[in-house]
Amino acid sequence: MRFNKENFRRGAQKALSAAAKIAFAVYTAAVMTFGAADYFIPDSISVFGNEKKVSAQINENVKDEYVTAKLFGVVPVKNVKLDVVKNTKLVPCGKVFGVKFFTKGVIVINLTEIETKNGLTSPAKDAGMKVGDIITAVDGTEVNTVEELALCIENSKGAEMTLECLRKDQSFECKMSASLSLSDKKYKTGIWVRDSTAGIGTMTYYNPENGTFAGLGHGICDVDTTELMPLLRGTVVDVEITDIIKGRRGLPGELKGSFDTLKRGSLTENTDFGVFGVLDSQPESAYGEPVEIAFAKDIHEGKASIYTELDTDTGIEEYEVNISSINRKSDSGKNFVVEITDERLLERTGGIVQGMSGSPVIQDGKLIGAVTHVLVNDPAKGYGLFIENMLGNMPDMMH
Repeated sequence: MRFNKENFRRGAQKALSAAAKIAFAVYTAAVMTFGAADYFIPDSISVFGNEKKVSAQINENVKDEYVTAKLFGVVPVKNVKLDVVKNTKLVPCGKVFGVKFFTKGVIVINLTEIETKNGLTSPAKDAGMKVGDIITAVDGTEVNTVEELALCIENSKGAEMTLECLRKDQSFECKMSASLSLSDKKYKTGIWVRDSTAGIGTMTYYNPENGTFAGLGHGICDVDTTELMPLLRGTVVDVEITDIIKGRRGLPGELKGSFDTLKRGSLTENTDFGVFGVLDSQPESAYGEPVEIAFAKDIHEGKASIYTELDTDTGIEEYEVNISSINRKSDSGKNFVVEITDERLLERTGGIVQGMSGSPVIQDGKLIGAVTHVLVNDPAKGYGLFIENMLGNMPDMMH
């Protein structure tokens, strides 16, 4: 038989085409399988005590603080962080508290121009400073207050200074020379800074074993920059609730109160998942005894309760809510949606108001999390944070 080059070429093309389709199908199936596995397997898993088995559906090997999830028990798919929660019982609180917060470093909240004999100038802006930057030192001298920064600038007498700064947790140096202001004859750089703040929130839980607590369910952020404020020190005080501004669509409500002068404890950490600290004595709480905590996998849609304080005289009260949706993949403070169903609470506050952040959420007799945010367009609804996520971000010294 005579060899036909053209027929051979066409046959080869068909074979290659079929092989390519099969290979592509196998590749697509693999990508979809691995992609689905990666999507549905969480980035972190919390376990009680020293448990190693975290899921019946995943074959894993525990190494250090991570587990390796394997497809069909063979193919490694994803490394999952293992958070070991040592304390499984906590006292739910619901008590409103006040915070006096002092920053580590000073936060730049505005950059302005200075009138000098040579015209308007802004040394800080020209040097590359931005709103939200945190100044921690000037020429090696630590600064934590407005007064300390102003003294360093004045003492420079216009000589070049080196400012040690933070921006989005990244360290950098900024060099600038202050200008002599015509208005008051003082050296200035055009920086407006903040070194403290104060506010009220709600305690989520108290740990009677070591006197620690957590609250808010979100971090304390600067009102102008919205950046998380670095904590130098913080004082916890009692609050007397003086007024409630009822929330309505588009305008969140607010608890108003006056601070007691007596110190009740100290803050030790300010995180995206709440504030943590140590109390001098056990606070008023929703429960007299510790209760078990629930992991995300145990939380379900349906009835639940929140505990919060709206009146100093009547104290902490229980209110009915509904968990309307759950997002177990979220790594923010928006793990589930809380819908207020208790008519008493709706009548008094319109729903969730500022100051209620941190209110503990109880379902099936277990502490499942804390209220964190209100939905501005519907104050009867808000977000909640899983208690395991709050505990997973707890400072090491509090474990």
